[in-house]
Amino acid sequence: MKQISKKSALLIGGFLALAGNSVLYAASQPMSGEQIIQKRCMDCHSETGNPSLPYSRISEQRKTPEGWQMTIQRMVSIHEAKMSADERKQVHKFLSDTQGLAPSETTALRYGLERDGNLLENNDPAYAEMCARCHSGARFGLQRRTEEEWSLLVQFHMGQIPTLELHSLARDRPWFDLAMNQVVPKLAQDYPFESAAWKSWQAADKPTFEHDWAITGYIPGKGDFDALMQVRAKGGDLYGLQVIGQYADGTPLTGSGQAITYTGYEWRASLTLDGIKMRQILAANEQGTRMQGRLFMAEANELGAAMVAQRAAKGDHAVTGVMPSHIRQGARQEITIVGVGLKGTPALGKGLRIVKTLSAGANRIRLLVEAEKDAAVGLRDVAVGKAQAPAALAVYDKVARVDVVPGESVARVGGNGTPIAKAKSAYRAVGYAAGADGKPGTEDDVRLGYMPATWSLKPFDETAKEDNDLKYAGAIDANGVFVPGDAGPNPERKMSTNNVGNLNVVGTVDDAGNKVSGEGHLLVTVQHFVRASVL
Repeated sequence: MKQISKKSALLIGGFLALAGNSVLYAASQPMSGEQIIQKRCMDCHSETGNPSLPYSRISEQRKTPEGWQMTIQRMVSIHEAKMSADERKQVHKFLSDTQGLAPSETTALRYGLERDGNLLENNDPAYAEMCARCHSGARFGLQRRTEEEWSLLVQFHMGQIPTLELHSLARDRPWFDLAMNQVVPKLAQDYPFESAAWKSWQAADKPTFEHDWAITGYIPGKGDFDALMQVRAKGGDLYGLQVIGQYADGTPLTGSGQAITYTGYEWRASLTLDGIKMRQILAANEQGTRMQGRLFMAEANELGAAMVAQRAAKGDHAVTGVMPSHIRQGARQEITIVGVGLKGTPALGKGLRIVKTLSAGANRIRLLVEAEKDAAVGLRDVAVGKAQAPAALAVYDKVARVDVVPGESVARVGGNGTPIAKAKSAYRAVGYAAGADGKPGTEDDVRLGYMPATWSLKPFDETAKEDNDLKYAGAIDANGVFVPGDAGPNPERKMSTNNVGNLNVVGTVDDAGNKVSGEGHLLVTVQHFVRASVL
């Protein structure tokens, strides 16, 4: 592989930043994505004559829809590519469909697409020191390139960011040489352009999404919900959505929106639920019967949670949720089973008795359930006819420990007349019963699921206590949503510093008088000035 010098890389980067397509093409009729590439991009790129890799640079990469979105935006904003908004959409769709990633290639890194920033990565040391000190591991792990393209990406970084070698974890080592000679070959091996998974997915029949879907999820400040999402085709992988359902407390939930699919399985939806603009980023399984991912607020990406959508076509059957997912020995309580094709008498497992069926439908069954006083502690399978969910309902004697999730999180100051809003953080409490050994915190603990909790804050350490972070960094509400302090200097604080802080979030579960608490670490820091489509 031919390698260029750092000086050449700097010159190339400067030239690319100035280069642009200055000629607009007046189309008499809509062009395809590939035609737009030919008309708009060839001033800087070139046609290779190779049918397998027809366009220089462009054809030697594969990315997620968000990855291609970032690339196209950079071409327009930095390199002055002349494309209308509609043309950008066409190119985005074409590249995402034809040069995307297979489902198995995105599975481990979907948090980067779903905008879930409260996750601790465990990157390979080679990447942690060279790439992940600025990016998440998902940023580069959700790309596939030829070895030459990985090399050019390093050179691009040197050209666009000439101070790169002066950063922490770079100035103490020959960063450029290590990046080119060690990291580039490793990237090409770990994230290769050609893969059996991608070839297989390209050849596979792609599912259609025009069905009714039973969806379950959680909205911070609102609670758990289940609903029916009606999906109707609008042409060109576009869909219209209608949502009708309810929260766990019985409050109605309604909404509507639209969605588009990329690469045959990547679902992206914008919708309004009860007046709140939200987004769904989901991935379908290869059969197109189930989608999983994250639902979050469009203007506050940090406020969201996992979501599941189960196809509700004729002949489909599945249990997608049991709410609540736990019952105490000797207790009598209401339990709701949600899913698809729920026909027949529910089976809840040994030691549980259905006292009364409160309501029953194909997607939702409400039961009054009683647990025997000596019912064995542990998980139960739940079944309704052919619809089954393994280990979906837990029987417990008492709550032995509580985990606050996320265990590590970040919130960001904002507002106060500045253009960047506060970045909040939302918490939930997960209860556990001690297993057979009777000791909490061991491998045989029984996960009970999410439980109601009261919320409080405390200083993380002595420094946080001395700096009075508890007073200035923010507050947490009854729903477990933390709202950070205002942006800007605070004259009340030592040296008039801003309202950052280091806190612990405390969630306390009261289970029939048995109060058990758990803690999670919260770092309140400065605004996020750069928001990327892939974290």
